[in-house]
Amino acid sequence: MEYDQILELVKEVSKAGLSNFEYQEGDVRLSMSCPDTTENVVVKTMESSLKTDVSEKANDQEQEKGSVVVSPLVGTFYAAPSENEEPFVKVGDMVTKGQTLAIVEAMKLMNEIESDFDGIVTEICVDNAQSVEYGQPLFRIK
Repeated sequence: MEYDQILELVKEVSKAGLSNFEYQEGDVRLSMSCPDTTENVVVKTMESSLKTDVSEKANDQEQEKGSVVVSPLVGTFYAAPSENEEPFVKVGDMVTKGQTLAIVEAMKLMNEIESDFDGIVTEICVDNAQSVEYGQPLFRIK
């Protein structure tokens, strides 16, 4: 399995809201897990397909607080393309879906973190050059 395929798999597992995921192909085995958070009130069940149950209360809270962009992998968060440049975004900036918000470096590879939402950046949840975990909130967009 190629590195790009692994990243895509991590993104899709993250979007699905799964807390655990295992994949095996030949002698390559991937195992991912995400700690449960009280903010994440989406319950996923596996049958023939994934089904999502979201309570109205959780949906109302989500809309009040905004949408959260989380780290798709473990690494180091960088707010700007390089040390001497301006950050990709600041609190109050308008962003569009697909716009680069930051970079997470993992295993010497720079991975662009893109917005999954259109809106205004209301919070940057981590500091520049801070280590981040898989699933850790990076930005809040409303």
